[in-house]
Amino acid sequence: MDPFDAGAGGILRQPKAVWATAGASVVAFMGIGLVDPILPSIAKGLDASAGQVSLLFTSYFLITALAMLVTGFVSSRIGGRRTLLLGLAFVVVFAGLAGTSDTVGQLVGYRAGWGLGNALFVSTALAVIVGAAAGGSAAAILLYESALGLGMACGPLLGALLGDASWRYPFFGTAFLMAIGFLCITVFLKEQPKPARKTSLLDPIKALGHGGLASAAVSAFFYNYTFFTVLAFTPFVLNMTPYKSGAVFFAWGVLLAVFSVLVAPRMQRRFGSLKVLGGSLVLLAADVLVLGYGNHTAAIVCTILSGAFIGVNNTVYTELALGVSDAPRPVASAGYNFVRWFAAAAAPCFAPKIEEWTDVRIPFVVAAVTALLGAVVVVVRRRALTHEAEELEPQHASEDSVTVFAN
Repeated sequence: MDPFDAGAGGILRQPKAVWATAGASVVAFMGIGLVDPILPSIAKGLDASAGQVSLLFTSYFLITALAMLVTGFVSSRIGGRRTLLLGLAFVVVFAGLAGTSDTVGQLVGYRAGWGLGNALFVSTALAVIVGAAAGGSAAAILLYESALGLGMACGPLLGALLGDASWRYPFFGTAFLMAIGFLCITVFLKEQPKPARKTSLLDPIKALGHGGLASAAVSAFFYNYTFFTVLAFTPFVLNMTPYKSGAVFFAWGVLLAVFSVLVAPRMQRRFGSLKVLGGSLVLLAADVLVLGYGNHTAAIVCTILSGAFIGVNNTVYTELALGVSDAPRPVASAGYNFVRWFAAAAAPCFAPKIEEWTDVRIPFVVAAVTALLGAVVVVVRRRALTHEAEELEPQHASEDSVTVFAN
């Protein structure tokens, strides 16, 4: 059945509960790149350095990484609906408080609370959408993927539009939109059955004892350092107005979504997952080197182009992480993300420091090296990573990709 079919069970004929959760998911994913175009404005408004403002990403993703050990524990005990509402409540409160910040320290702290709420929400949303959807999981997964791509692309755009007036407005805007999502889920989503088995806090750590999953996590750790060097440090290098920076990262997000959902699966079927991933990581390394050493126009082009490589990498890493281990998918996903999100926290912190110690090009040299290290791990550990990596069904690969990227 075509998931785009407008008939019963198609993507356009879903219950209100599914649309409410998908709509809130768009806003949740917008929060990842929301601050990108307004980082220079925040630094100016709070009299802070680039390194201090970059901690907005560090605190957000550090809490997200730690929350990977908690989300399954919570949702398996209180249920998906309550977990979603709890996560949304955290985002509403802390995003709103972030807009009232008088110091960069306050803003970083509120962003950490926001990260906890977002982790609780996005790690549960896919399971809720699939469980509430009509006509099987294919249309539900496509709807969730669309929400992910739309959120990643529109986050910088919303940040630019609202941030042009004041850096505080994007935070207030997010709180308002998430409050609407909270009300919609409260009204339209009924509680779903709890999992038969409760997840313990240590289950994700135990899952990393599998060599293949650990290898995927370590390689993704290096890759994520490169990813978030681009996302968190590049806005300072581009040094553009919020509108122009927002347009650049909107185009970046569109490429990320298109290559993640449409291009990566086709490339995998033709060349195989490991070859695609290794080649994409090498190309990403070359891209960030040109970004660091090229002129301003080259930096803009390479920033946008990096979205294509990042989209491919996100999808393939997901399949490797969840196809290589015999652990339950939510547990494997949590363990994998627990490792890789630490790099997302580290890159925004270290990149400005490296610039201070050296010059503006060296953070991108480091990012290129980490991308290559990710490729080296894939090559060296290819036997451990091969198990089931080339055998995933397209539908399962799609489901896993949104699960891991969301987490």
